[in-house]
This record gives sequence, structure tokens and C-alpha cells, in this order.
Amino acid sequence: MLQTIAGFSRARLSAPSTSIVSPATASRIGSVRYKRYSAFDAELDKDTLAVARKWHESFDSSQLPAGSTTYARSSGPGGQHVNKTETKAISVFPVKDILAVIPPILHPSIRMSPYYTAGTDALTFQAQSHRSRTANAEENRKKLVSIINQLYDEKVPAETGSDKHAKYKEVAKRFHDSRLKDKKVKSSKKQSRRGGDE
Repeated sequence: MLQTIAGFSRARLSAPSTSIVSPATASRIGSVRYKRYSAFDAELDKDTLAVARKWHESFDSSQLPAGSTTYARSSGPGGQHVNKTETKAISVFPVKDILAVIPPILHPSIRMSPYYTAGTDALTFQAQSHRSRTANAEENRKKLVSIINQLYDEKVPAETGSDKHAKYKEVAKRFHDSRLKDKKVKSSKKQSRRGGDE
């Protein structure tokens, strides 16, 4: 029976249709999933990741360079106080000093930071939200630590847990099995063609 809806004809089916996935399609699907789960292994060097993870386990702000900080009059809150004292902190951390204390995997990203100043080849931070110049300088240091941690999170994936390892192996096995099945089907078709030609 045909039913016309909005100018189109549709066939009303008494039972829902079922789609059968061919071995070749299953193999392609398995291939995509296999690559998805193994991407981190293929693209990242395990030794480099191990070095970065070990460094991060003991990382704290004291390991970062002291840099140099200058002060200027602040335009922030504080009333008359900010007009009389130089509380705005401008901290400069040379890239060469930062690279000396962070793992190599983070090196290329340092100069891509929005805080990077090409003229001085350094990361430059400013803070003026506090009435104390010491507090503002410390805020700049916290910004540097935050940037380093952010780069680490972006560049170093978390270690794969046991559950994900199990799923990885399962996907790899399904991918391998589907390829074998696909080969058998193709081989069977070739043999049947040869038998028909004889």
C-alpha cells in the first residue's frame, strides 16, 4: 500500500527492515575503531611520554626560574594607595630558562603561548589586582605555573588504564577476525568463479 505525504510516495511495510553489514564493511568499521584506539601509541613516543610523566609527578613551582620582576604604578583598586606606590608587577621569564627545567615534549609550545614576547624571547605576565607588590608578583608566578600545567595536559595524554587496555585488545581482535573473514569470503568467491569457468 502506498501513502502520499507532502508529494512523496512511501511504501508502508508490515515489518521493519533489517540491514546486513557485509564483511568488507565490517572490516572497514573495525579498521576505523582500531586506529582510533591505537592513535596515541602510533603518534607519541613512549620514552618521551615516560620522561614527561615522571617529571610531572614531582613538579612544583620552586623548580621554575625566578625570572625578573619590575614594578609600576597600578591603575587597579586601592584608592590613593595605588597612586602613591608602584604595586603593579611585570614579571619576565626567559624561555631558555624555562626550557631548561621542563620536559622536551613541552618545548615547542612555549613560544606559542599568548604570553610570549618575541623581542625578549620570554613569557611576560602582569598583575595589579592586589595592593601588595609581593602578592602581584606571586600572582604572575602562579600564571606561569598554570601555563606549564596547561601545556602538559594538552601534550601528554593520561596513561591508559587496565579497562582501556582490555578494550583496546578486544577491538584489535575483532579487527583481525573481520579481516580474516573478509579474506575467506573473497577467496571463496574466486574459487566459485574458477569452478564455473571450467
